[in-house]
Amino acid sequence: MPTPRRKALGRLSLPERTFVADALRAETVGGILLLVAALTALIWANLPAEAGYETVRTARVGPSAVGLDLTLAHWSADGLLALFFFVAGIELKRELVAGDLRDPRAAALPVVAALCGMLAPALVYVLVNAAGGGSLDGWAVPTATDIAFALAVLAVIGSALPSALRAFLLTLAVVDDLFAILIIAFFFTDDVRFPALGGAAACLVLFWLLLRHTRVRGWYVYVPLGLVVWALTYRSGVHATVAGVALGLVQRCHRRHGESRSPGERIEHLVRPLSAGFAVPVFALFNAGVAVSGSVLADVFARPETLGVVLGLVAGKTLGVFGGTWLTARFTRAQLSDDLVWPDLFAVAVVAGIGFTVSLLIGELAFTGAPALTDEIKAAVLVGSVIAALGAAVLLRSRNTEYRRLRADEERPTDRDGPP
Repeated sequence: MPTPRRKALGRLSLPERTFVADALRAETVGGILLLVAALTALIWANLPAEAGYETVRTARVGPSAVGLDLTLAHWSADGLLALFFFVAGIELKRELVAGDLRDPRAAALPVVAALCGMLAPALVYVLVNAAGGGSLDGWAVPTATDIAFALAVLAVIGSALPSALRAFLLTLAVVDDLFAILIIAFFFTDDVRFPALGGAAACLVLFWLLLRHTRVRGWYVYVPLGLVVWALTYRSGVHATVAGVALGLVQRCHRRHGESRSPGERIEHLVRPLSAGFAVPVFALFNAGVAVSGSVLADVFARPETLGVVLGLVAGKTLGVFGGTWLTARFTRAQLSDDLVWPDLFAVAVVAGIGFTVSLLIGELAFTGAPALTDEIKAAVLVGSVIAALGAAVLLRSRNTEYRRLRADEERPTDRDGPP
């Protein structure tokens, strides 16, 4: 019997689909896709104008009758990033009910680290701009940590580092994302339409009731209802990514008797490849493109707004995360894990300065009426994130080498038969 011909770009077989989905769930693959999308955006944006980067990202699609005829860049920021924050919401819920955040003593260090890691960059930005006469509107831009990039750097370079370090960084990044969403909701929402917001809240309650108190199952119920929550949230004037976090937080993430995984964990398992493999890279493609030249890069370090972003990500994040953790361990009963030492935490504090996805989003919101400054802020986010990533790579490589040496010493056999 002849072997059937394989169609180009045809549907993958089940084992291949499973392999691709599992790969997209890995931090390394998600981080690589995000990096490729960002580099593509930068190259595309720096081609001649007829190449059409701005034309494509500002093209409008969607139903105008309900006010959803948005640009592709807008769809990527308000629509696709809602998937990213949906996954982050489930991660946060799981941490709250079954992870480190369930125990206040274990949660204290990463939570305080996240809070201080947001306050310190904001303070650095404010001080730089107050001294230089710049705009204070961008104070929130350097406060965010990019989960995908940060965990990818840790996974690639820190293969021998203790697992407690990844748990610390994950908890820090999830809490960081929660507060980033709160910042967006409270500080970047100008005009709230309460009827639409009330409708979104009512649909969210219905979503929760169906999940918890009925046997109704199936994507054909929850996906349309989730889309209604998202659309009403958008129409209310509140940033639509808030809907993603809210829908993630109402999932049940604790396991009942006989369950190998909770419903929230199963949903996260299904949605994460879509978030890491499509939503976040597409957002980067339509939002990371900025014309780069020698003068633009020079202005990053000359203009107070952009310098504040770079210093906030590189210095503010490091000082905030490491200093907050050390002070908490020094003056409270919270303790560092026995598997970790302070140089490990310093390396993670530098990793936290990789503020790509959410920083770009907040930069768009903070300087909406100034497109030229928005591009410069994007360049500053890219420069600051690259500096933080390179610094983290050096530190993590050093720590990784140390842990490999210690492991080799422990595994080296001793000669018990030799002379005393």
